[in-house]
Amino acid sequence: MKLQNKTMLITYADSLGNNLNDLSEILDKYFEGAIGGVHVLPIFPSTGDRGFSPTRYDEIDPKFGTWKDFEKLGKKYYLMLDFMINHISKHSEYYKDFQKNGENSKYKDLFLDWNKFWPEGRPTKADIDQIYKRKDKAPYQEITFADGSKSKLWNTFGDEQIDLNVRTKATQEFIKNSVRTLAKHQASLIRLDAFAYAIKKLDTNDFFVEPEIWELLDQVKDDLKGTDAKILPEIHEHYTMPMKVAKHGYYIYDFVLPMVLLYSLYSGKSDRLASWLRKCPMKQFTTLDTHDGIGVVDAKDVLTDDELKYTTNELYKVGANVKRKYSSAEYHNLDIYQINTTYYSALGNDDKKYFLARLLQVFAPGIPQIYYVGLLAGKNDLKLLEETKEGRNINRHYYSKEEIAKEVNRPVVQSLIKLLKFRNEEAAFDLDGTINVETPSENEIVIQRSNKNQSHVAQATVNLKDLSYKVKVNGQEVRF
Repeated sequence: MKLQNKTMLITYADSLGNNLNDLSEILDKYFEGAIGGVHVLPIFPSTGDRGFSPTRYDEIDPKFGTWKDFEKLGKKYYLMLDFMINHISKHSEYYKDFQKNGENSKYKDLFLDWNKFWPEGRPTKADIDQIYKRKDKAPYQEITFADGSKSKLWNTFGDEQIDLNVRTKATQEFIKNSVRTLAKHQASLIRLDAFAYAIKKLDTNDFFVEPEIWELLDQVKDDLKGTDAKILPEIHEHYTMPMKVAKHGYYIYDFVLPMVLLYSLYSGKSDRLASWLRKCPMKQFTTLDTHDGIGVVDAKDVLTDDELKYTTNELYKVGANVKRKYSSAEYHNLDIYQINTTYYSALGNDDKKYFLARLLQVFAPGIPQIYYVGLLAGKNDLKLLEETKEGRNINRHYYSKEEIAKEVNRPVVQSLIKLLKFRNEEAAFDLDGTINVETPSENEIVIQRSNKNQSHVAQATVNLKDLSYKVKVNGQEVRF
């Protein structure tokens, strides 16, 4: 099924039930009409990072089901899958063959040799300091070949995730074969995970390197010619970077909205939210929550440094069971600019504030995404967090069928389901339409969405201080 302008659920295959079949059953039973698309987080055989260390892309891990099960889901929902364009598992057949055969391996050009990358006498300390890194050491891993010789390979993320050399023909062929495989199996969107890290270039910070990054994106777009699949580049950084991607004609994520909405609901002020909504492109996916933490750096300069600091401090103050240490190295947090919490708990497990956050997300430009924990207004899972000592697991609860049957009856979840159905059915949310944002007072925001020919007009008026709201469509009030 092609991409549609309907709410997309983000979920692991084993988080709402145990597998893809359970997921299909649960969506049909409880969320008919509320969900139009599903981003199924990595379902491939993997050796770490909850699926983000894939060994291959032509198979589904049997514990989740089969391609047939995935394609069945695709008959009712438009689907998105991940392609990790920056790396692959070091337990993949490609890597193991290279480790065994070295320069004689047919896969040797898939990987980027650290030593060969640098001219003689380099890298210097200044070279290493310049690299945009996710850890406090040079991004390489030593490899010992079967014959006992050693080398170093680029390794940006975890020890399992060895970087690909996207400039070689071998890797480009691997990318093409992989993304076309995903498209063949009904993926109408392919999320390019960590794409901004993929280009390594001498005398740069090796992050979002221009113009080469545009050549890479265009290459993947060309690889998908003749299919219905589109690409969604994923980038967690200053908002100006995704905006550049949008100007090149690609869908982007709005990772700014989560912090801006928290600031607005904490402070009761409408100005920053209004300013941001006026800037956003329509060709985007909005988020409040994902499988990662809430990004802070994304909202820099949309919120001032003082406002970001206020929002972060307030989150730790009023958020339910949110502690700074859960986003630290103690809990294996790779990104110090993300805060680990569910969005519901970030708002103090407050039903009224949480519903307003989702209402404002629905009226924002773009297509709303809702993470499975957010769909059920889920609280922080401290048990899973402490069992695993993995910070992000605070927002990765495993829901059984019995638990889901209970959670969907909560009033806040029922209101949310009605809101998402409204968003999917209402013509005013046309992506070719218009948006108008006003702030009648310091605490109020009025957002008006209209379809292309102005025949449908939806308006939300929200008071961020007293938490009241009113929604009208063509002058008629709508309640949730």
